[in-house]
Amino acid sequence: MAKELVTKIKLQVPGAQANPAPPIGPALGQHGVNIMEFCKQFNEKTKDRPGTVLPVVISVFKDKTFTFILKSPPVAVALKKAAGLAKASPEPGRQMIGKVSKADVMEIAKTKMTDLNTSKIESAMRIVEGTARSMGLEVVEKK
Repeated sequence: MAKELVTKIKLQVPGAQANPAPPIGPALGQHGVNIMEFCKQFNEKTKDRPGTVLPVVISVFKDKTFTFILKSPPVAVALKKAAGLAKASPEPGRQMIGKVSKADVMEIAKTKMTDLNTSKIESAMRIVEGTARSMGLEVVEKK
């Protein structure tokens, strides 16, 4: 018989750096989940990607057990890395702060395909380009 699902918790945690401090501790503690057990499992699974922000969806069951699914890094994080920026534009649309090539956009779109709600690479690229524009990045043919 399947376990009864109580809730799903969505967090963004840096790879191999999970600890009981906020936001992880309070989010899991209020559902009675063993916080240290989650941190150990998460850090073990993400030890090859230290510091990379990873979305994680934690399913909490009635008997206080849990499972979690790792997703690919957010598009914004990948775009900042591709453009070599620390943060996005304070005034997107008015102030362009960097450039990203179509090749970078395609690479990011391929990486995110499993998490996006499309099966076409062209649609995924448009989603990534939209995120780039909203961050103050210009999409160019070649860098």
